[in-house]
Amino acid sequence: MSEGLILIVDDEEHIRELVRLYLEKEGFTVALAADGEEAVQKAKTNTPLLIILDLMLPKLDGWDVCREVRKFSEVPIIMLTAKGEEFDKVLGLELGADDYLTKPFSPRELVARVKAILRRATPEEQADTEDVLTFPGLAINHSSREVHVDDREVTLTPKEFDLLWFLATHPGKVFTREQLLTAVWGYDYYGDLRTVDTHIKRLREKVERDGNTPHVKTIWGVGYKFEVQEK
Repeated sequence: MSEGLILIVDDEEHIRELVRLYLEKEGFTVALAADGEEAVQKAKTNTPLLIILDLMLPKLDGWDVCREVRKFSEVPIIMLTAKGEEFDKVLGLELGADDYLTKPFSPRELVARVKAILRRATPEEQADTEDVLTFPGLAINHSSREVHVDDREVTLTPKEFDLLWFLATHPGKVFTREQLLTAVWGYDYYGDLRTVDTHIKRLREKVERDGNTPHVKTIWGVGYKFEVQEK
């Protein structure tokens, strides 16, 4: 039985075929794209469960593809980069990518990340959690995935929202970066810990503006926690 469609976008045929082989062994169906324009079109027509997106592409690069896809879909995106430059990785995450891998990468690790990102909480797990959380100056709606700061709606990427929701549902509890990777990204330390730091930084810029006291607090040498602020 098919596990769903994954769109692989890379201008190197051997990489497309290698990743396709590993994903098909795990029961996924696969669509392939060799350039950015083809990637956007296939993302629209095929409705993939997840996109594996190379950064350096002909016609439209990975940044532009990510921007275009985010206009019509919140499909999870794993970006691939051969550069290994922090700027490239951070920019990809800021544009709404869920994760990144630096080439060369292990196909087994990539498959593990795909499975982890697609893993969702069961309805039973979600039923134990309130659908709307309200704090002084902050409201989070899980169903609509909307966040309001002082009655103004702010736009979060899917992973930024997931991170905020997880922390806000465990107020006062300190989580290490490894624990946040496991809980929010869904895998044990496969990812770079800077993924967490990058998302925390962007999250703070969006929900702690105009002099608001921080909701997400850094516990130096340990990790992060959500702290309920008093008016």
